[in-house]
Amino acid sequence: MKLADYAKAIGISYQTAWRHFKAGKIPYPTRQLDSGTVIVDYNPSLDAAKLHKAAIYARVSSAENKDNLERQAQRLTSYALAKGYQVAYVVKEIGSGLNDNRKKLEKLLKQNDYQYLIVEHKDRLGRFGTHYIDVLLTRCGVTLEVVNLAENGRDELMTDLVSIITSFAARLYGQRRAKRKTEKIIETLQSKTDE
Repeated sequence: MKLADYAKAIGISYQTAWRHFKAGKIPYPTRQLDSGTVIVDYNPSLDAAKLHKAAIYARVSSAENKDNLERQAQRLTSYALAKGYQVAYVVKEIGSGLNDNRKKLEKLLKQNDYQYLIVEHKDRLGRFGTHYIDVLLTRCGVTLEVVNLAENGRDELMTDLVSIITSFAARLYGQRRAKRKTEKIIETLQSKTDE
């Protein structure tokens, strides 16, 4: 909503809201358009119980990085507390960023009692499609906060690439095997009808 509408909704003057915007004191995500209009991501219908609550999601791709998982969760918790958020969930998961069947992340995304989802890097949430996850979260009244926008290391990306190739190779092999099995079934059926 526009800054003027936000000011009206919370019962302050536009000038006060403008000063808060300039000082970075508005507790909701804000952005200024090229036209100069200030947009505040404030939804008055948000349940007050979820305001300023954060969910933290930390992930590593393999069990050998478990120490990094703990440190990642601690850094994100410190970040959330420094921003003044109340930490509602700290979810730690071991699994590939390519895996779209991560149970802990799925369970977290089904919760609706937090306002912010905090991850250290965008690829902690997923290797691909994080923009669409962000769009859907915004629609649900949840703001995705990526703490570190720098690109992550090559080693994990190489691991994910090997996982993709392995997955596709297994699928291709499985399709060939299924084709051979179908051919055997047809042969068996044909031999029975010839008898």
